[in-house]
Amino acid sequence: MKKIILICFSLLPLMFLGQTYKVGHKQITYTDPNRNNRSIQTEIYYPANTAGDNVAISSGQFPVLIFGHGFVMGWDSYQWLWDSIVPMGYIMAFPRTEGSISPSHTEFGLDLRFLNEKFKTENTTSTSFFYQHVANTSAIMGHSMGGGSSFLAAENYTNFTTLINFAAAKTTPSSITAAAHVTVPLLMFIGENDGVAKPADHQIPMYDSCLSSCKTRVTIKGGGHCYFAGYNFNCSFGESTTSPQPTITREEQQSRVWYLLKPYINYMLKGNASEGALFLSRLTNNSDITYVRSCNTLVNEENINKGFVFPNPVSEQLNIYLPQNESEVRYSIVDIMGNELLSGEIYNSMKSISVENLNNGIYFIRLFNNFEQTNIKFIKE
Repeated sequence: MKKIILICFSLLPLMFLGQTYKVGHKQITYTDPNRNNRSIQTEIYYPANTAGDNVAISSGQFPVLIFGHGFVMGWDSYQWLWDSIVPMGYIMAFPRTEGSISPSHTEFGLDLRFLNEKFKTENTTSTSFFYQHVANTSAIMGHSMGGGSSFLAAENYTNFTTLINFAAAKTTPSSITAAAHVTVPLLMFIGENDGVAKPADHQIPMYDSCLSSCKTRVTIKGGGHCYFAGYNFNCSFGESTTSPQPTITREEQQSRVWYLLKPYINYMLKGNASEGALFLSRLTNNSDITYVRSCNTLVNEENINKGFVFPNPVSEQLNIYLPQNESEVRYSIVDIMGNELLSGEIYNSMKSISVENLNNGIYFIRLFNNFEQTNIKFIKE
């Protein structure tokens, strides 16, 4: 049976995709009043016109990525990520909590969730450094312990756009159990030769348990556990005692991650449809990885470049993206009884259709060209 895929996303303005920023840095300690005024020391990297500490933030609004560190690892182990992501117009925040030998995974997950909420309020707080600089899309991320804790953060929580993690490790309480209550889109990276948090015992059960309507698991061939981060003595020493060992370099592993991560976040967090098509193309034509993808209806993965529709579910504008469209394509929207409600033609690669006046429910869009008909189910809500 052919696999079916879905990009779960709502269209956003295509902002700042071509601009490169410098990296600004600020340390802020936030307080969570709902947890006995818990202090959350946070390292924040943001787009700036001049690199450095406490420099002015660039004009514009930027998606936020909240990142949880690994067990007895510092936030500074992930410089390769903020050096890659922030210049494209993103804010990254790293809580420094739970760095001891006996961390609370529950509290760490709640820290990730709290920071996601905090940045949304920072955008509307006139006294905040980030006032009117925070976009309404965000990601919760993490590596190892932070990856497992990202599932705890996402349990029964949907006020963010996507969950992304690397070599996620089992937590207490169980991140596998928590994953059964995670519904946002998931992108999971695994090291094939991870001897620390073996995929069969850690990431794969989390992925299988996850209820996201669109989830992707990418296995880096020859990849290890610690190579998702920069060098860290604690992680590297622990990994050196395990088997199997990585068979690629740290630089190779990070390059393979970035090859997929970059178009993914540009699509999910900035709404660039062509980046979504690029992600899917790189995913399906990539000898450096293997992948598993479980998504709701769109096009089959053997013909991924034919196009897709988004968002799904949709409330106002349904977007059709046909990256290789060279001729007129006709479309028809029908209800579950087959009654045609809307129709028209698509001449270019992108078409937006207003479905605001449709009643909430299940519909099908039929795409016709000279050679075939494609039927795609979508939900109006």
